[in-house]
Amino acid sequence: MRNLVVFGGSSHPELTDLICRRLGISAGKTKLQKFSNNETSVELNESVRERDVYIIQSGCGHVNDNLIELLIMVNACKIASAKRITCVIPYFPYSRQADVPYKASGAPLARLPPATPQGEPPQQNTEDLSQQLLKKLTLAAAGQETNKEKAPYREWVARSGTLIADLLTCAGADHIITMDLHDAQFQGFFDCPVDNLRSLPLMIKYIRHQIPNYENAVIVSPDAGGAKRATSIAEKLCMDFALIHKERRQVRSEKAELILVGDVRGKDCILVDDIADTSFTITKAAALLRKKGALKIYALVTHAILSAGAIENIERSTIDEMAVSNSVVSQNQRITSKKIKVFDVAPIFSEAIRRIHFGESLSMLFDPNHAIV
Repeated sequence: MRNLVVFGGSSHPELTDLICRRLGISAGKTKLQKFSNNETSVELNESVRERDVYIIQSGCGHVNDNLIELLIMVNACKIASAKRITCVIPYFPYSRQADVPYKASGAPLARLPPATPQGEPPQQNTEDLSQQLLKKLTLAAAGQETNKEKAPYREWVARSGTLIADLLTCAGADHIITMDLHDAQFQGFFDCPVDNLRSLPLMIKYIRHQIPNYENAVIVSPDAGGAKRATSIAEKLCMDFALIHKERRQVRSEKAELILVGDVRGKDCILVDDIADTSFTITKAAALLRKKGALKIYALVTHAILSAGAIENIERSTIDEMAVSNSVVSQNQRITSKKIKVFDVAPIFSEAIRRIHFGESLSMLFDPNHAIV
């Protein structure tokens, strides 16, 4: 391909090689290293002037170091007069941190609290400023406060999503390609185009080829947030669907109860989720399915972060087989659990890069009936 350069960061070099192999090109030459004080050093040993540049860097491993490395690579290409710079970020970092406050139980607020104190509405006062100030000083000296002063203020949280978007665009990114954002609204933080690819076609392909008698199985969402993803797969494969709902108690001391909506007795179950970090949610869901009479339990996950004791939790769980993509986990990476298998997402990313480079539509990549082999 003419005028196309693909660089790979240090987060996932194997995925970069797989994508370049499918594109029929060699990865751009870079020199990525760190100084003794852990500062990141980036050298691009290939000309990018007036060329279409794609930088592949996933939000895994040492997330902050990889993010800074990506920003420096983007800025280096911008300074070197690249025609267009596209960041290919299979797993987008910081996309899980919500930009709204949460309740103490962990549930998101139904609506944002007001930015001003929730006191009584202000009343018109004909007193001059000196009299009002004297009144406040008198109340303060007496240890008294008005209802307005006692009212709670809005609890502000850090806007990490907006910050990451601003950093990338400020560094020089013209386009973002990612996969299965935890929150689709995250795309709205950017001032540049964002293509949020879906792993759904590859999951459907895995179910058809790797799970026996999948027609009689049940697609299960481990929480309410993933219901749309699970129902999409169930509709495409004409399968039954079930949902695990967490019922939150009014009393904080009582634990939330998991409730299964649907019938799984005597059937195989396929849990579908976008992220497995500590794997707490998906293993708890599998335990409930087994309790409700499920025969064999599969799990399909897009981004397998597998931090802390996640692998041990999966090994001890009732999950019989878990399939994860290589957006974070390398196919050659040694995983101690024999339950975990890896499927490749490089075909989707390579086809997306090819189509964007030639100005073609990406609609085909969202159609599960035309999955890239």
